[in-house]
Amino acid sequence: MADTMMDEKVRERLLAAGRASFKERVAAGKAARAKTPRETLGHFPGAKRDPVSILAASDAGRVPELVPLRYGRMLASPFAFYRGAAPIMAHDLAGLPRSRVQVQLCGDAHLANFGLFASAERRELFGVNDFDETLPGPFDWDLRRLAASLAIAARDRGFGRGVQREAVRRLCTTWRRRLAEFSEMDALERWYYRYSAEQMVAAAGSRTERRHVQSVIDAAKQRTSRAMLGQATEVAADGRLRIRDEPPLHMHLGRSQKARKAFAAEIQRLLARYRQTLTNNRRALFERFELVDLAQRVVGVGSVGTRCYVALLVAEGDTPLFLQIKEARASVLEPYLGRSRCPSHGQRVVSGQRLVQSETDVFLGWTRAASTRDFYVRQLRDRKGAFDIENFDAEDFYAYAGFCASALALSMSRAGDPAMLRGYVGRSEAFDDAVVRFAMAYAEQNEADWRALKAAVRARRVQAIRGL
Repeated sequence: MADTMMDEKVRERLLAAGRASFKERVAAGKAARAKTPRETLGHFPGAKRDPVSILAASDAGRVPELVPLRYGRMLASPFAFYRGAAPIMAHDLAGLPRSRVQVQLCGDAHLANFGLFASAERRELFGVNDFDETLPGPFDWDLRRLAASLAIAARDRGFGRGVQREAVRRLCTTWRRRLAEFSEMDALERWYYRYSAEQMVAAAGSRTERRHVQSVIDAAKQRTSRAMLGQATEVAADGRLRIRDEPPLHMHLGRSQKARKAFAAEIQRLLARYRQTLTNNRRALFERFELVDLAQRVVGVGSVGTRCYVALLVAEGDTPLFLQIKEARASVLEPYLGRSRCPSHGQRVVSGQRLVQSETDVFLGWTRAASTRDFYVRQLRDRKGAFDIENFDAEDFYAYAGFCASALALSMSRAGDPAMLRGYVGRSEAFDDAVVRFAMAYAEQNEADWRALKAAVRARRVQAIRGL
């Protein structure tokens, strides 16, 4: 027994120093599996808590006028509800068995938070694209949230349990296979690896599927600041270019000229602080641009009510740049996994994204308002693309499960130790079986929670949703 404990301490020191061999890292994963068997990750007995109260608690600090819009979007379907229910699932996962293998979590890994984005060389890549909740934690939290989202989305589309299970199983099988591939790469090869749009097309199972994927890629390539200039702006009466009001997506704030000037001055201060977080070469590029207009922006489902702005900047007279300045609040995982070591939540989001995502936006940075609210900044719609999950057929779900699995395996291999992960999940289907059981059970829970929210709205039980 003493020898075993000594071996474990030596292994931990080697792992911490980055000097453990491949076999030692796999062994560490197997040791973690012995402490939390894979089958325990499939355990979900149902949750005894009030989902509406958890959601209401997360309304603190949001823009009050936008909170009803958040709930309105969540009521649209069980999958829409799930997108906004990250605080509920964090609460539920915290009370369940978890692996002891850590990665940098996305924190909100559901289907709609994966998509296309462009590298600095303008190459289309695919991966996680939302990091508001990022934090170090057990790898299975992201995988279980993604797996449950597959079951819920397929259920929303009217597919039976057979399709739901098969989609989740394909996610797990592909994730384990790609993880094994990444574990055999050396550290630099793995870091430089990119999961490209071309690989997605090649992985598609049929000619129809390849055409579908290619169409999404082609559309993403057209989404640029210059394209957005013609779609989202207008010339005002004074001849100046301005963002077009499109309530509730884009809206100018401040009814009086004095209020508008104060808002613009605050954004200028935010951008001045943001400038300091850019590398010298990117700062030089940013300084070529001048702020032209600002508007409030409403995004997503779970983010509705947080402060988010779109800024239009122009360089050299005709080069547009749209930046999104989004509030960064405490991660929903922090009450259960501990506070971030970053000095601000904006920096937490940016640091997590830079670690997890294989390429990040050249304008990605963070800032803080005088009110001590944190924000992060990135380009808006810079060759980003998303798949229309609401119109997926069964084969689409299977293919997309594989795409997300490949992307998540790469992210976890960058932000964790793929050999340890490989040692934990093993070669059998035991891990897959557990995740399938969990996803199916959680899909049932999610639907019950969605119905609870509908009942609360009908009863006008929560102050924040009485406007619905």
